[in-house]
Amino acid sequence: MANIKTIPNEATLKMYNRIKKFALAAVIVLGVLICVFRCFYSVDEQHSAIVTQFGSIVKVNTAGFYLKAPWQSVNKVDMTTHGTGIGYTVSTNGQNIVDTDNGIMITSDFNLLNIDFYLEYRVSDPVEYVYASQNPEMTLSNITMANIRTIVSNYTVDEAMTTAKGQIQADVKAAILNELEMTDIGLTVVNITIQDSEPPTPEIIAAFKSVENAKQGADTAMNKALEYKNNEIPNSQATADSIIQAAEADKAARIAEANGQVERFNKIYEEYKQFPYVTKRRLFYEKLESVLPNCKVIITDGSTSTVYPLDSFTNVNPNYTEPASGNDVKGGN
Repeated sequence: MANIKTIPNEATLKMYNRIKKFALAAVIVLGVLICVFRCFYSVDEQHSAIVTQFGSIVKVNTAGFYLKAPWQSVNKVDMTTHGTGIGYTVSTNGQNIVDTDNGIMITSDFNLLNIDFYLEYRVSDPVEYVYASQNPEMTLSNITMANIRTIVSNYTVDEAMTTAKGQIQADVKAAILNELEMTDIGLTVVNITIQDSEPPTPEIIAAFKSVENAKQGADTAMNKALEYKNNEIPNSQATADSIIQAAEADKAARIAEANGQVERFNKIYEEYKQFPYVTKRRLFYEKLESVLPNCKVIITDGSTSTVYPLDSFTNVNPNYTEPASGNDVKGGN
């Protein structure tokens, strides 16, 4: 049986031509759209864009909407701050696991110390970050570890665990920044902090805790002693001031009394120069009166028992002259 060749009619040919034209137009439109979309790109605030052309860097763009040639490529770099642990790793459940290879340091007093850091860094130069180093994060990690070991070795174990943490952080950050300026890997350090520092074994930890407790006890005792000192010094000063004031008052009273005695003595002496006999007798009688206040004084010449009142002898006549020799004076009850 002979083969029968089917000849398409005119309507079929027209439809076929239309389909071809539509497909060609769709391909052209699609190509144009692809070219148009490849010519536009946007950059958010967290990234920078490196535009390259045949392997050469054309420009670097920050946040915005840009136009490029279809044959140009765009490489976006994350410019936000990132963090990583130094001396420990984080498990899948969020627990920190000690990295004994990187976390144990030796101090200036030849003690071992397990010290962990948290490093925060970001990209400072996107071009250097992408093209100057094959693995800039690894380079930064090595630089950080080297400087941490150097800085920690300058401090004793007690200082590294307590008072010198802030200084160690500042020294490590300064050393890393200084070395990053020479390496040009496009990264910079934002901050580095000590997460934890403790001895590497339980036995040493227990010993350090005992030492720390003893130090705290000593500090507590010293604080109590200072408190007692601060309370007692004002009291002692107040007591001393009171004693000094009392002594000054007693001194003034004694001086005044002494001056009065001197003045009285001078007045008696003036009287004595005028009437020595009468003055001596009066002083004698006054002394007897003060020594024997309850005794009666009898003046006699030895041959009579006549009693003369003592007061009559105190009022001495100014014209009286002292006799050649005095009479005896006797005391009696």
